[in-house]
Amino acid sequence: MTSRLNPYLSFEDDARQAMEFYQRVFGGTLTLNTFGEFGNPDPALADRVMHAMLETDRGFTLMASDTPPGMERTVGNNIAISLSGDDADELRGYWEKLSGGGTVQMPLEKQMWGDEFGMCVDRFGINWMVNISQPS
Repeated sequence: MTSRLNPYLSFEDDARQAMEFYQRVFGGTLTLNTFGEFGNPDPALADRVMHAMLETDRGFTLMASDTPPGMERTVGNNIAISLSGDDADELRGYWEKLSGGGTVQMPLEKQMWGDEFGMCVDRFGINWMVNISQPS
């Protein structure tokens, strides 16, 4: 899989409804995963969307999630750019450059879903997420 760059939207608690709306607008295949599916024990989060991905026949990809408690979400600033793929060296290189001189919000490290993931704000104030998929 090659690396991919796409928008990543954050919602309060209506990511499912928003992504179903975007699917009606753009068509394509929508995949939704909840916090409960990944073992989060908080019943209030069980049905909230941890990760959603809409892939269209036109090649558009849109990702989204509900914002978990403790993470800041500001309307108007609730979008990030996602870099994802399985080329670990390439993606780690992007991470180092993007986070250099910026602020690391979540270190690039192995997560509960098995991938390496990190979040940062670059020195220009742009939010970035990097996800390195693990081989299947």
